Amino acid sequence: MHDNPAAADRRIAPAGMEADRPSPADRDRRRAAIAMLCAVAAFAAMDACLKLLSPHYPALQVASLRGLVALPIVLAWAMATVGLRALARVHWRLHLLRGALGVVFMTAFVYGLRTLPLSTAYAITFVGPLLVTAMAVPLLRERVGPRRWTAIALGLVGVLVVLRPGGGGVGTLAGLAVLLATVCYAAAVITTRLLAQRDSAQALVFWFLAAIAVGAGLLALPEWRPVRMEHAGLLFGVAVAGTLGQVALTRAFSLGEASLVAPLEYTALLWVVGLDLALWGVLPDAATWTGAAIIVASGLYLLRRERVRPLKRAPGPH
Repeated sequence: MHDNPAAADRRIAPAGMEADRPSPADRDRRRAAIAMLCAVAAFAAMDACLKLLSPHYPALQVASLRGLVALPIVLAWAMATVGLRALARVHWRLHLLRGALGVVFMTAFVYGLRTLPLSTAYAITFVGPLLVTAMAVPLLRERVGPRRWTAIALGLVGVLVVLRPGGGGVGTLAGLAVLLATVCYAAAVITTRLLAQRDSAQALVFWFLAAIAVGAGLLALPEWRPVRMEHAGLLFGVAVAGTLGQVALTRAFSLGEASLVAPLEYTALLWVVGLDLALWGVLPDAATWTGAAIIVASGLYLLRRERVRPLKRAPGPH
């Protein structure tokens, strides 16, 4: 009888070698973290391209172009993975609602980027996960305890610190536009939770971008400006970075738990501060840092509570 060579290797291996080897679950968590960090970097690069485009075209047109240039790449991704039929079998009403929210979200965000630093806009958008939790109570019938409501309230205080209404801060139309974009983003996430139970990730991305491309494009027609050739590189950057970011984001959440992956979204602040400094020569002021710290701390606490609650509900051994 012949021994299995792999088994023989394990028998003669040093005692600690097997324990030091990472398990498949550990490797998945590591890959999920790397994918999320790549997604965050890609989206920051895409938003920098959108900001560079925003002074030259109306906000609605930039929003439409964001969808148009990415659609061919997303379509190729869908064809290579799930096929075209998966794009047709979807819940159309929810997709239309999500698309309308996407038009407002992208247009308002681009409008705010025209005058706000990337870091300031991102500090405001970090309140998005808190708003998702708040909206989940009436829309998804989820229960939120007093500690999580406290975290949500503190996060909103952080937004006020960044906006500084009446204090000469960024509580202007641009700041309020980014806040509106964040509210629409949170509402779109709620629809995504409902759609993810029945539709593929490829369908979610494709129809979201298609709705933005068509919806914002139709609204932008009266003021549409010819796209200049010198901006082709920026549009290519939007298409590639946006698609890579979406694919990496989908990969991250498919490999790792949300409680592990979601906090890494806050590393975006490092990227946008660097981009602000490199491209526009600006840095966040003290109020933006303070408000961002409050929002991030509230978001991390909320994620911790989301992770603790299922553990408390877990049944004991039978």
